[in-house]
Amino acid sequence: MLVLVLNCGSSSIKYQLFDMKDDPEILAKGLVERIGIDNGILTHKPTNKESYRVENVDIPDHTVGISMVNKALCDPEHGVIKSVGEIDAVGHRVLNGGTYKESVLVDDDVIKEIEDCIPIVPLHNPGALKGILSARKSMPGTPQVVVFDTSFHQTMPDYAYMYALPYEYYGKYRMRKYGYHGISHKYVAHKAAEIVGKDIKSLKIITCHLGNGASVAAVKNGEVIDTSMGFTPTDGLYMGTRVGEIDPGAVNYIADKENLNPSQVESLIMKESGMLGVSGVSSDMRDIKAAADEGNPRAILALKMYAYKVKKFIGSYFAAMNGLDLVVFTGGIGENDYNMRRMSCTDLESIGIVFDPEVNHGVKGKTIVISKPESKVKVICITTDEELLIARDTKALVEKG
Repeated sequence: MLVLVLNCGSSSIKYQLFDMKDDPEILAKGLVERIGIDNGILTHKPTNKESYRVENVDIPDHTVGISMVNKALCDPEHGVIKSVGEIDAVGHRVLNGGTYKESVLVDDDVIKEIEDCIPIVPLHNPGALKGILSARKSMPGTPQVVVFDTSFHQTMPDYAYMYALPYEYYGKYRMRKYGYHGISHKYVAHKAAEIVGKDIKSLKIITCHLGNGASVAAVKNGEVIDTSMGFTPTDGLYMGTRVGEIDPGAVNYIADKENLNPSQVESLIMKESGMLGVSGVSSDMRDIKAAADEGNPRAILALKMYAYKVKKFIGSYFAAMNGLDLVVFTGGIGENDYNMRRMSCTDLESIGIVFDPEVNHGVKGKTIVISKPESKVKVICITTDEELLIARDTKALVEKG
């Protein structure tokens, strides 16, 4: 089965075409940029063939963008298939799917739910929806599947996902914790269980997806019981530019003193805070690490704060699950920043973690156990593969009918 995976943003389309045999293979991948903006770009990378790039093209909407993807996939010289009809299904990544607990085939009800969630994530769901509608138009009759970033977290009990606000807002505005990065958390949790050779339903796992956006999840017996992100992807760990957990009164105080309107407050907590706000250097962990190595005190503070907050969530989820078997690090920082992994796991022997700094040192982009053999809790670095999980879910749903 050939599955095309699409991750559509407001002005971009990332894509991968999978041959979903026993050992899945990526046939091609690429990126369409600057949709609806002047000077559009298509970058196409077929496996075992030369890549090519088209610049300064007019890409007015996602329908044209997906048509360009299809044309690239079928190109006589750079393509990997002869016709779009060879594609058996399309899998879409959607950030917020409300209370959908599983991936689903696209129908009118699913589209309505995606639309209803737009006010919660106005920067993300609209682009995904455009991609779905454009793919249906470009490939009529080809099954479309949506895989939600929120689905894996919908097993949380009500006492974990509810906020202590007037209860009426739960019904009126769907005000609750949804959690994000669920596709990645699901992939690495199952992969970790495979690595240790145990059934995920018998394990207590903490997954740490650390990148420019970051979140931690507690996975007990294969189901999420809590996660750090909330109603929006702003809560929990502090991130590249997002503030993470904060006293709401502090935000109100700053808004009052600085005469900020709601959109300015949103910019403050989403775009001006986090590692950028603390360090004053950058939102990129690599830049902050370089500045810290040169003795920049705010950069050093930013690193210490980040590791401390990761450690706090590990400890709190250990308590919530009444035990722990595995801790997983993934994401751009989790997979590549061995210093942050070390800092986050230091002095956690009391909960059974005996970290191996020598094995961990220098590890980037590899799947490897980074705790010592005597550690009761195994710590594993895993390279996530959200696109593969989307392709697997899409294949399973289409085969099920």
